[in-house]
Amino acid sequence: MADRRYVIVGNGFAGTTCAEQLRKADPACSIVLFADEPYCLYNRIALPPLLRKQVTEQKVIMRDVAWHEKHGIDLRLSTRVDKVNVAEKTVVANGREEPWDALLIATGGRPNPATAPGAAGAGNVYNFQYMDDTLAISRALETAKVAVAVGGSFIAYELAEAFVSRGVETHWLIRGPRFLRRMLDEAAGELLHMAARADGVHLHFGEEVREFVRSNGAVTKIVTTTGQTIETDLVGIGLGLTINMELCEGTGIETRTGIVTDEHLETAVPGIFAAGDAAEFYDPIAEQHYRMGTWNSAGAHGKLAAHNMAAAATGADRKQFDTVPEYSSLVFSGQTITQFGLSPEYRDDIETEMEIDRDKGWYRALYFLEDRFVGAVLIGKGNRAGKRRYLDAIKTKARFPKSERRALFAWTAE
Repeated sequence: MADRRYVIVGNGFAGTTCAEQLRKADPACSIVLFADEPYCLYNRIALPPLLRKQVTEQKVIMRDVAWHEKHGIDLRLSTRVDKVNVAEKTVVANGREEPWDALLIATGGRPNPATAPGAAGAGNVYNFQYMDDTLAISRALETAKVAVAVGGSFIAYELAEAFVSRGVETHWLIRGPRFLRRMLDEAAGELLHMAARADGVHLHFGEEVREFVRSNGAVTKIVTTTGQTIETDLVGIGLGLTINMELCEGTGIETRTGIVTDEHLETAVPGIFAAGDAAEFYDPIAEQHYRMGTWNSAGAHGKLAAHNMAAAATGADRKQFDTVPEYSSLVFSGQTITQFGLSPEYRDDIETEMEIDRDKGWYRALYFLEDRFVGAVLIGKGNRAGKRRYLDAIKTKARFPKSERRALFAWTAE
């Protein structure tokens, strides 16, 4: 077989991991990696610590140009792919066609902008997704006295956490009744709200921005949907993502909430794969399609996509997705949250067993689907015992009738 040609669109963790694994699996291949930012791979989960000035910019960068050259990866920085030509098996970027034998689309998503009057073009209204966003917000925080975070998402939380950690008076507007309202119940939400208040954050529930009031091009105050006015020096927006799926138009690739793939991360078009935040992948453990925008999921996707893209050259059997998606995070200075598997955010027929210890600030929710244990949320410092056992139960599709479910709260790390 002639040397294989691989093209990867997107140099995030999924795309760069795929490129690295392809080089190991198929040493004679050619790899072209397109990036629409001017940066090599950087650690997106390190952007909040960078914004809090807990790490340096150099610590966030994970790869450099020399690394790509050493591994024979043709990195095209600041280059946007405009089209996928399925019939010719090429992508088009800057008017130039690049042929592929296997293609990975790992384009992620772009942050949704604020749409209330006064937001467009304001110099101090920021999204928080990229390195450049982080550096711009950090510069603004050097002189800011008051800042507002908007949204009930993890991005909005990270903004509020960074603002208050930098000594800025912080207001957090949440449209719903609590943070992460689609995943967390009232009891879990309150534990996290207590952590926010303990750090000095002013919480505003059931609020959105009705108007951004500007002076000399910058927002000086916001007016909320209930008529409250908050003076501010900057506004951070965390209103979710729009998945970058435009390359799929007219290709035969199915899209829904993301780019639809099978359990091998291959789309409906043979030879075209999707990974990371952009992929609505089939999880044979959960037995359903969904999107999961976590760092560990992106890395697992990159490895799996590389193996299956290279299978035609290596003769290896194709593999299925076999990772339980998970994430963990410190929430302000006094709380932690760990989530793995499915939650009510993904299905409305999930049944929940909940246990809470308010004195310790601990909360556990265990999720079941037709008696099968499918996921959990653990809140509280030191409240992670049994995590490995829980993950194993999800992977083995263990079943627990209602009479046995609460016994899972007693599981230990053993």
